[in-house]
Amino acid sequence: MTDTIPDTMPVWRRDSYGAADGTRLEQTPVPTPGRGQVLLRIRATALNAGDVRLMLGDPLLVRPFVGLTRPKNPVRGMDVAGTVVAVGPDVVGAEVGEEVIVELPGGGGLAGYACVAASRVVSMGRGLEPESAACLPIAGGTAWQALDVAGVGLTDRATPRVLIIGASGGVGVFAVQLAALRGAEVWASCGDRNAPLIEALGATRTLDHRTEPLEDLPAGRFDAIIDIAGGIPLRQLQRLLAPGGTAALVTGDGGHVMGPVPRMLKAAFLSIGSPRRIRSVAAVNRPEVLRKLLALAAEGRIVPVIEREYPFAEAPAALAHIEAGHTVGKIVVRGA
Repeated sequence: MTDTIPDTMPVWRRDSYGAADGTRLEQTPVPTPGRGQVLLRIRATALNAGDVRLMLGDPLLVRPFVGLTRPKNPVRGMDVAGTVVAVGPDVVGAEVGEEVIVELPGGGGLAGYACVAASRVVSMGRGLEPESAACLPIAGGTAWQALDVAGVGLTDRATPRVLIIGASGGVGVFAVQLAALRGAEVWASCGDRNAPLIEALGATRTLDHRTEPLEDLPAGRFDAIIDIAGGIPLRQLQRLLAPGGTAALVTGDGGHVMGPVPRMLKAAFLSIGSPRRIRSVAAVNRPEVLRKLLALAAEGRIVPVIEREYPFAEAPAALAHIEAGHTVGKIVVRGA
């Protein structure tokens, strides 16, 4: 480490499961990068619905993996943009002073500094502010992988018709843009007040499935469906698919105990022998996809939509905003 790195850093922690208002600011030692790791000074953290689920420990099914009675990692924030300020032994491909973005496994972004494996970081390059770049890893990566699961842009259909349910959230705004870039005719379900934004991002038509029921649409209307909002009966999704079509389930909705598992199992059962498949999306960290997203964003072909930026001192309010639901695009917390 260099002398410019302090001994301690501010960290927003919640040492037990619960709501955002239980998050507290503490001073803790700055971590030292281990073998194959880099130390980042965090410049911006984009929050996701997954951060809130980890904060609440919901569903209970995840707690054996993230902490049975309390979170193993008490610091939320997985998507960050930062500056490499130190490197551990055997680091290849990352240099001190480099601006990078990364998905921190399990969290740690609402802090002054964080250590992460050098193999996970992607150079930010030029053309993006850290607040915008931080929006890309989970939300952009999930949208990309959901479209792959649904086969959008991967088949010989000249202009596939795609329905995106929950189009105005963090994943949805990227799904709309990426589907349009892949040559799809995009139908997007969102609230009326968000329709102008979603149409500007590339949707051919917008509707609100809460006031315009999907059962009123003709059967076999879509080649692919990306379900981000959840709450739609699986048989209804299947009815809307054309033969050979696929619905990709992004949402983690479900009960407090098992979460989305029962819905995922039912989707797999309904897909057996059917020409209209329903598949669950298990998005994973893929640096090669993140590089493509960065290039598209730097060229202005996709635009990270930020509803609001919070200063570091107001990080609990940012978490509470996500917890309340109905976020348009992304919520970002600036660095300490």
